[in-house]
Amino acid sequence: MHFILPKNTRFIRLACTALCLTALAPAIRADTEILAFPGAEGFGALVTGGRGGEVVRVTNLNDRGPGSLRDAIGQPHRVVVFDVAGLIQIESALVFSNNITLAGQSAPGPVVVYGHAVSLSDRDNVIVRYITFRQGLDSPRGSKALNITRGHNMIFDHVTAGWGRWDNLGVTSNSTNLTFQHCMFPEAIDPQRFGALVDSSRRLSFIGNLWVNNHSRNPKGKADMQYINNVVYNWGAHGYGGGHSGAVWNQDLIHNVFIAGPSSNVYNMLHGFTETDHLFATDNLLDLNLDGQLNGRLAVESDYLGWRDPEAAPTFNPTPFNHPPVPVTIFSPEEAFHRSVAWAGNSLHRDTHELRVIEQVRSLGTEGKVIHHEAEVGGVGDIPSTRIDFERPADGIPPEWKRQHGLDPADDSIGLTLHEESGYMWVEVYLNSLAPLAPTIANR
Repeated sequence: MHFILPKNTRFIRLACTALCLTALAPAIRADTEILAFPGAEGFGALVTGGRGGEVVRVTNLNDRGPGSLRDAIGQPHRVVVFDVAGLIQIESALVFSNNITLAGQSAPGPVVVYGHAVSLSDRDNVIVRYITFRQGLDSPRGSKALNITRGHNMIFDHVTAGWGRWDNLGVTSNSTNLTFQHCMFPEAIDPQRFGALVDSSRRLSFIGNLWVNNHSRNPKGKADMQYINNVVYNWGAHGYGGGHSGAVWNQDLIHNVFIAGPSSNVYNMLHGFTETDHLFATDNLLDLNLDGQLNGRLAVESDYLGWRDPEAAPTFNPTPFNHPPVPVTIFSPEEAFHRSVAWAGNSLHRDTHELRVIEQVRSLGTEGKVIHHEAEVGGVGDIPSTRIDFERPADGIPPEWKRQHGLDPADDSIGLTLHEESGYMWVEVYLNSLAPLAPTIANR
């Protein structure tokens, strides 16, 4: 039994499936293991980032130099907070160090990094939240908006990565223990216009992400990976791509939504599987009629077509293969759609491009376009610069927040001490308080 349901299956059965999948998951983490932040799930959920390191402030929007984002992430063991928001235009690849927490939720508005690639290759133990990376056409061919080669132990939460030249995202060369949750990967550009290359990597979780207006690879899943509650909108040639590899890879596709748009080939929403793709697939919703409503049908076995040979097909696993240390909460495809449009990407501070893309997804098939370059949608545009309205102390926590929580507002070292009840540092408790644990969903 491979859990692919007939096309007349209704949403009422989805809750039963979710309960079955939960029963298959291993026991939740031990009490001594602390989540990267409340709400972290999947294979990257227990990373520590910069916990225990110094707090470093981003105080300007320069490409480099003291107070810049590049300078802040250029040394390891740091918790990075933002005193400013706006456009950071970079002229060379932005490279992370090890043991970094990048807390975009601390910024007073959207932080948008534009103009080149961002790299976490050969890096370990990183937390990235609430920031936007856009690469752009005036950067090198072959590079990606967000690239991770041989990267390990990372979690990306509410991150947007778009306008990638080769792919919006790359996860390659035996990268391991990564989570991408509630992220957005929109509008990859020339020459490939691909959403993501996931290649030869293991223990990956893609949870509740939104993939919009990419020609193909949303992502290409040549990996041992979870792909749960993702929404793919207006793909061009192909939606999700199998690994079609010589090696065996185990992919768990659970409760995802594929919504065709004006650019979509409606016959190739699931593509590129061969017998080496060991696939567990259940309750993946295909909405292919471009009628402006969330409806459609659940995928059946014939939807998972071969690549070179139409008779080739994946090898169906009877149960999920991937079991992270922190299990993933699974929602129905319908609920996954509403959560993604409300919450995916840099949702605390959406800029005009994120708002535009979200409205296209909300159109449910009537709007959207696979573009060739960012100029087609107005270029980077006007991103207002803003600054926090208080003097941030060295430990990163505003004096007023300390006062409200019974702390000494004059003590600039409290943020680097342990909050014993939670196991987080006090600066993490503050940063966690800035990010909601669930979306506010309206106008269903």
